[in-house]
Amino acid sequence: MLAGSSIGHNLVLTSFGESHGKCVGSVLDGCPAGLELDEKDIQKMLDLRRPGQSLVSTQRKEGDIVEILSGVFRGYTTGAPITTIIWNKDHDSKSYAKLRTTMRPGHSDYPAFVKYKKFNDHRGGGRFSGRLTATYVMGGAIARKLLKVTLGVETNAYTCKIGKIQMKNQATPQMLKSIYTNEVRCPEKAIAGKMKKSILDARKKGDSLGGVIESITNNIPVGLGEPIFSSLESELSKAIYSIPAVKGVEFGSGFSGSEKFGSQNNDSYTFRKGKVITKTNNAGGILGGISNGMPIIMRVAFKPASSIGKIQETVDLKTKKNTKLRVEGRHDPCVVPRAPPVVDSIVSLVIADQALQGGFIKPVI
Repeated sequence: MLAGSSIGHNLVLTSFGESHGKCVGSVLDGCPAGLELDEKDIQKMLDLRRPGQSLVSTQRKEGDIVEILSGVFRGYTTGAPITTIIWNKDHDSKSYAKLRTTMRPGHSDYPAFVKYKKFNDHRGGGRFSGRLTATYVMGGAIARKLLKVTLGVETNAYTCKIGKIQMKNQATPQMLKSIYTNEVRCPEKAIAGKMKKSILDARKKGDSLGGVIESITNNIPVGLGEPIFSSLESELSKAIYSIPAVKGVEFGSGFSGSEKFGSQNNDSYTFRKGKVITKTNNAGGILGGISNGMPIIMRVAFKPASSIGKIQETVDLKTKKNTKLRVEGRHDPCVVPRAPPVVDSIVSLVIADQALQGGFIKPVI
């Protein structure tokens, strides 16, 4: 059985490192041999989630320069585990000294303190930090390229909601090309401006906002997924919930589908150019835990960032007294704008793993 730091069946990602440790990294085992790969393929994705790029994210300025340590020879994957790392260079642990026994509301501090009997690394959240999503992106960037080269699968995630400000409609294929043209990663320009303003307003008040990421994956073959407990929805949901701050996942019509009649929510089949498709996609591309060939549509809800400038009530485990705390340091007023490449990476890892498991991708490409 895999330990908690690994995920996958045929394509296994292991994440290692801590927020304020020497480095963070990943080991991707099971990637087929023969995939053309170098640091640039991974760096492109890392640059999209890198901190310190805008006013709506943390001002911690990490270069996040990736190094491939194993699994690639003469520009191609060898079939051996691919180890990648990035070095932590801009971490400041001074503000965390007083937080050893003072529990930050909304964070994992208290349950981690109890579970690991005070041996957990609390600096910057340690293993529970959003910093570790860089390790998902390192492995996910490889899986993303593998899917594109072998199956033509493409996945794109974008911000569709910040607080109460949201896009009215799903992004069109043309709109998906403009996801990274603004700081909030929303493909609708007018809405993106309102989202940015709401985040900056929250920051001025010492507060934070949450939001929703929508993910669209195209060119999916029919038959991905291993029901019942390794269904495609099960695997995607489990992996997505490994992203810090995620509190909800829905596919297709999701919760809104529960308000409809079956006649409204069922997707009618039809032929288009000899191919079976559905006229609508309320199922989100998955039926019975198996892909049906339509785009996989998924939405991911992120809670507001827990580290805020407002004074909050908490406890001091050392003095055993109630106390108050203002969290200091450099934090995201909203984690959502940095989440699209992380969601893309997680989705790519799961889809590639399922494709290998189902025989859609061979051990040597």
